[in-house]
Amino acid sequence: MLKINDISYSIAGRQLLANASATIPSGHKVGIVGRNGTGKTTLFKLITNELGLDDGNIEIPKKMRIGGIAQEAPASDDSLLETVLSADTERTALLEEAEVATDPNRIADIHGRLADIDAYSAEARAASILSGLGFSSLAQSRPCHEFSGGWRMRVALAGVLFAQPDILMLDEPTNYLDLEGTIWLETYLKKYPHSVLIISHDRQLLNTSVNAILHLTDKQLTLYQGNYDTFDSVRRAKLAEQESMARKQEATREHLQSFVDRFRAKASKAKQAQSRIKMLEKMEPIAAGVENSVAAFDFPTPEELSPPILRLEDTSVGYDEKPILRDLNLRIDQSDRIALLGANGQGKSTLSKLLADRLMPMNGNLVRSSKLKIGYFAQHQVDELHLDETPLQHITREFP
Repeated sequence: MLKINDISYSIAGRQLLANASATIPSGHKVGIVGRNGTGKTTLFKLITNELGLDDGNIEIPKKMRIGGIAQEAPASDDSLLETVLSADTERTALLEEAEVATDPNRIADIHGRLADIDAYSAEARAASILSGLGFSSLAQSRPCHEFSGGWRMRVALAGVLFAQPDILMLDEPTNYLDLEGTIWLETYLKKYPHSVLIISHDRQLLNTSVNAILHLTDKQLTLYQGNYDTFDSVRRAKLAEQESMARKQEATREHLQSFVDRFRAKASKAKQAQSRIKMLEKMEPIAAGVENSVAAFDFPTPEELSPPILRLEDTSVGYDEKPILRDLNLRIDQSDRIALLGANGQGKSTLSKLLADRLMPMNGNLVRSSKLKIGYFAQHQVDELHLDETPLQHITREFP
């Protein structure tokens, strides 16, 4: 059981948590939600003692192991499989000790513990996790340094899943996963044998893989039973009820105040007026339920273009004269809404760059409508930014 008792925490003079409390039973799978900047990642760091509390305490049983992803797997010479296997530090330590132990009793204890933690099926379990996250058998034998940072984040995720901590803490775990990897993770977490805490904006993940939601808002923590949709429904009902109670109280307050204003100076009604003044003074204000603000975007209707607006005919595209995609044939009309799916490394980003005029075709034809305007948001959009600009300067430069 994880108990959060009246904790408070501030950073740079800004309070994120104020006497917040929550109790998470063992085995619960909890999604942590709240607006950006409310302190979800900070809460993780408080639980793991990476940050110190200003007040209150967090109770975790001493023998309970906590695991999370601090950073990507190192770019080492170890294979992916070896890297994941080493994440279970107890297994690694026991195997190393078994190689040098001479005391028969200790050797027996070591092998007994290895059996308890299912160490002898470790390679198969590690390989299965890596496969679920998108690594082929061949890739699992390659050294970590051959993979990009995003892929090494997957290896780090595989490592913490393999280690099976008593409390698994994941901060936006789907950020580096494709659709297939995300679906696999949803199923894996649903069957995970211990407690799970997940920070995520992925509604599907929070509906599929958790049985409770911990909501961080107004510096407080509130635990709701059920998945995200259940939480959302209950919270909206509570906000509506709070809004109704606030309106009724305001009507009552106005009625009482009206009586006081009319009869305060009238001797025959002075006692009644004084009684109503006391009622007003004792009335605890009910705050109206405040829904998270929603930004409304207006997308103007674009000019109607003759179909097709874009067409590929036997087109090939790639890098450094090496085609990644060959003999592409595609027609896009203005009314189309297309999802581009495929395993990582199959060329989705390459095709997107071709369509967005960021790559030129190597051969074949690419025909665009002469009035076609394309908006492009890259996978690594930060590479498109001037980091010395403010957000307003960026928008002004893009749309002068």
